[in-house]
Amino acid sequence: MSQTFAVPLENTRNVTIVAHVDHGKTSFADSLLSSNNIISSRMAGKLRFLDSREDEQERGITMESSAVSLRFDMNRIGPDGTASTSKHLCNVIDTPGHVDFASEVSTASRLCDGALVLVDCWEGVCTQTIAVLRQAWIDKLRPLLVINKIDRLITELQMSPSEAYHHLTQLIEQVNAVMGSFYASERMEDDLRWREEREKRLAARKSKQDEQQQQQQGGDSSSMSTNDVEDDVEKEFEEKEDEDIYFAPDRGNVLFASAIDGWAFRLGKFARLYSEKLKIKESNLRRVLWGDWYLDPKSKRVVGRKQLQGRNLKPLFVQFVLENIWRVYDTVLNQHDPEATQKIVTALGVRVTPRDIRSKDTKNLLNIIMQQWLPLSTATFQAVIDVMPSPSSAQAIRLPFMLHPEKAASSSTPLIPTNDLEKGLYECNQSENSNLVAYVSKMFAVQRSELPEFKPKEMTAEEMRQRGKEEREKRSALLASRKEITGGIQSNGIPLPENGEDLIKPLNSINLEGSQEVDNGIEPGIQSQSQKQEETLIPIDESSEVLLGFSRIFSGVLKRNTNLIVTLPKYENDLGPKHPRNSKHVSLVKVTDLYMMMGRELVQVEEVPAGHVCAIGGLERVVPRSATLWAPTSEGIDEIKEDATLVNLAGVNLQSAPIVRVALEPENPSDMSKLIRGLQILNQADPCAEYLVQETGEHVIITAGEIHLQRCIKDLQERFAKCPIQQSAVIVPYRESAVKAPDMAPPKTAGAPRGTINGSILNGLVTFTVRAIPLPPKIIEFLLSQTSTIGSMMVQKRDQGDEEEETQEERDAGEATTEQSRKLTPDQFWTELETMFNKAGPDWAGAADRIWSFGPKRMGANVLLDPSGKTQIRLREKENLFAKARAEGQTADAALQVADNALAHDQLATITLSFNDNNEDNNDNAKAELRLLRDFENSMEAGFQMATFQGPLCSEPVVGMAWVVEDITLNKEEFESEQGRGRTAAITGALISSVRDACRAGMLDWSPRIKLAMYTCDIQASTDVLGKVYAVVARRRGRIVSEEMKEGTSFFTIRAMLPVVESFGFADEIRKRTSGAASPQLIFSGFETLDQDPFWVPTTQEELEDLGEKADRANVAKGYVDSVRKRKGMFIERKIVEFAEKQRTLKK
Repeated sequence: MSQTFAVPLENTRNVTIVAHVDHGKTSFADSLLSSNNIISSRMAGKLRFLDSREDEQERGITMESSAVSLRFDMNRIGPDGTASTSKHLCNVIDTPGHVDFASEVSTASRLCDGALVLVDCWEGVCTQTIAVLRQAWIDKLRPLLVINKIDRLITELQMSPSEAYHHLTQLIEQVNAVMGSFYASERMEDDLRWREEREKRLAARKSKQDEQQQQQQGGDSSSMSTNDVEDDVEKEFEEKEDEDIYFAPDRGNVLFASAIDGWAFRLGKFARLYSEKLKIKESNLRRVLWGDWYLDPKSKRVVGRKQLQGRNLKPLFVQFVLENIWRVYDTVLNQHDPEATQKIVTALGVRVTPRDIRSKDTKNLLNIIMQQWLPLSTATFQAVIDVMPSPSSAQAIRLPFMLHPEKAASSSTPLIPTNDLEKGLYECNQSENSNLVAYVSKMFAVQRSELPEFKPKEMTAEEMRQRGKEEREKRSALLASRKEITGGIQSNGIPLPENGEDLIKPLNSINLEGSQEVDNGIEPGIQSQSQKQEETLIPIDESSEVLLGFSRIFSGVLKRNTNLIVTLPKYENDLGPKHPRNSKHVSLVKVTDLYMMMGRELVQVEEVPAGHVCAIGGLERVVPRSATLWAPTSEGIDEIKEDATLVNLAGVNLQSAPIVRVALEPENPSDMSKLIRGLQILNQADPCAEYLVQETGEHVIITAGEIHLQRCIKDLQERFAKCPIQQSAVIVPYRESAVKAPDMAPPKTAGAPRGTINGSILNGLVTFTVRAIPLPPKIIEFLLSQTSTIGSMMVQKRDQGDEEEETQEERDAGEATTEQSRKLTPDQFWTELETMFNKAGPDWAGAADRIWSFGPKRMGANVLLDPSGKTQIRLREKENLFAKARAEGQTADAALQVADNALAHDQLATITLSFNDNNEDNNDNAKAELRLLRDFENSMEAGFQMATFQGPLCSEPVVGMAWVVEDITLNKEEFESEQGRGRTAAITGALISSVRDACRAGMLDWSPRIKLAMYTCDIQASTDVLGKVYAVVARRRGRIVSEEMKEGTSFFTIRAMLPVVESFGFADEIRKRTSGAASPQLIFSGFETLDQDPFWVPTTQEELEDLGEKADRANVAKGYVDSVRKRKGMFIERKIVEFAEKQRTLKK
């Protein structure tokens, strides 16, 4: 097989295999590999070749995505009847199905144009099936449905062909229902977007009409405007066609398969077989082979359901397809009749040796027959070529959504490229003069010894003969020269052998370098200093890890040793590459190596054209995880220029956020440097693992789940750090909140609304009043769903411009879930937020215009507000001013300056009003007070951010609270004396800590609550183990949400909610209790409030009688809070001695 990418672009396909866990992805890939003779066809389906890790083989699940480039020849018959053969290349990426490794699916789907969606025909549509279908929908991949494990319907469930047909029909309907839900949600978004744009156009035309009426008193122009408006109203919403999104076997986008037995087919296979016998055109027969179509035995015509006239006929799919497959299985596996088997072999036209027919290994015989009759690889490759688009066709659809997501989503027609760069990307231009663009979706680690340049190369027979000839000539010349110099005597006085004994010694035992040293006057065995230095310069540690980029070339040709510009996901296209905010996200890199990925092996190549998937070496010091590579041509670029048209294809949206934290330390403290280096490699090589150093100095990794954590620890110990490691107890995040409860204590501040706290610093130098109020639930939900929109606001982003890369703590501001929400523009966000505040009641009216800041980290679901009735330029107005300046063509920095100037002018005008006259002294005083006001406002905001990032219960982030700054006053005389002493910085610092404490105290004035991280747990179990499943869930404080019985089976699908903190060891326990009959799938679903006050104690007479003074019933919320406080080293109010009776001495 040729080891290059030299295949026409239209004959190239990039495909990912996605499915729920244990639905047969890797076994399916084995059959594709056997077609390229990478593994034997006998081992296909059993070897799981792409599961190259030891723990993958042990557990039986895939943990890392693997890529392989497969070649195949396609024979086609043209319209004139002539056969032609074309060469094709298919880059296949096998992905994990376990939810802990869902990030691998996200990284693979960005590089591919189509997806093979496998569904177990018995288990049907599962949670991860929906997740991978959604990922394919988001990334605009063309899906191909593969219904796998059909052999289970025959051997395990022993269904009849008719029962199997109805089962398969229902399964395809389930998958189509999922696709229909995606279409419906997208259509609703498009409709909403169209309505908003229509309202904007109408408002603009109305304002224009008013201006025209003022300028001209005539009626003509106004009537024309009215007509324009009416025309605009009459334009209807353009519906998008949804026919192409559904799966239908007669369209050829459904494949029926059994990966373990190595066979698959589409309807076209049987349509070709029967078209000659039935004298029906192949295309017509393909259309009626699926559905309610029957063959009338009398007229030999195909009839529909209406023409049955009460006759009990079988559908064509049952009669012509399923019954034949069932008959083969029954004859080979059940009857064990060699004569009947021979008849089937002859009828099918397959080659089977007499020895195999007489063999008692019937399973192997079945595989041989089915693999020849309905070869899986042939059916799959044909379906991939027919259904999935080539890179040039796919990129014209996908790239606009990657470059301009908002514009592409709102446009009903494909976007037109605006420059040469976009044109090359949309067309997948393979010319060397076009822009070179590559996208790296993740980095992966490979042992240095596994790279092809460090492996012994296999020599051909011709090369071995040539090498032997050269060695013999060298040695004979050497012997001749020695004889001439010494006269037949060696330098050490020993005669040379005349019989040529030296010539038959092994080549590696002869030191040819020694003779060169003699010639140079150096004694044998003594190396020169330069040679010693040369050897020390290139030590090769074969066990060390090398990081390669898992990438796709979108345009141009990438060659080895080419200099490229790297843009990281935070690079902003609007700003230039030299802009201070972009400078740290742009760098130069040299591509040292290129590899074609062949599963476990890597094949070195010199160049990779556009449209192919490859591995890139040399990026490990520049690319942390994902990046975009760019150069003007395939020759590369030597420096970053201001006018470079860089492109950022953005980062990968991970389906599951990491949630499980563990602190690590080496068993031997001297290995700390090894551990840190290993953690850095793990952080770069695993797309879902996070590594951070906490303020306490602990080295923490954050993983997606329990199995992911175990894999990370194993990798650290055996590959990256190579030292024994100790891990702490699992650290699970919580959230804090407060609610209005019926039995709360009296307010802390008498005569003021609940939550009001009066604070002061430095003996009344500055006094302030802050009031805490819980936010309405709908507003909390809205703010949590729009965390990314809040974080992307430029007036907030500016303050974070100089900070380091966004860490896990910053993402803790929200409650990351797997649910996808519509991302709004800032204008849409403020409009919806204002509407929701107005609906929440009179207390919240106009609150959207009074928001100072969001928190924590300026992007969470908490707000800092001005008091009601106070009008100042705040966050919303600043964002509007910024957007208006940007619309006028100003740069981002200039627009930010406009917003700042407007705020300063507004505040200065407010202060100046307090002075009666406008002399210069008062102006100076006003400016000084303005500076002071800004310092105080910044201190108030900083205290609010600290209070929301570390709440009062256990220093976890706060969710769902609003703080209103009721009043802030300054004692000017005291302040001037303090200012004279140079203590201004101390005043602002004291104000920050005082505001923080006041915000926490105001929150505790309500009824505090803790929010638990929750898993959605899906379990499939039979009726006989249902009680054991319920017992395990109840023991771990979970609750059952729903249970559904699968139609026609004794299996239940149970959905439960389970706290993450109680989930460790849950999967093992449930498997032990049910003897392996039930296996859970845990998916993080956000945070849920535990409706119990952590400070609750029995107080009423009834509670004291029931529970006693010590509260015999444990307070679960207080237990969780105390465990977190203990881990963080905070104070815990705990009774060491509970029963202090005198100890009695026991006598013998």
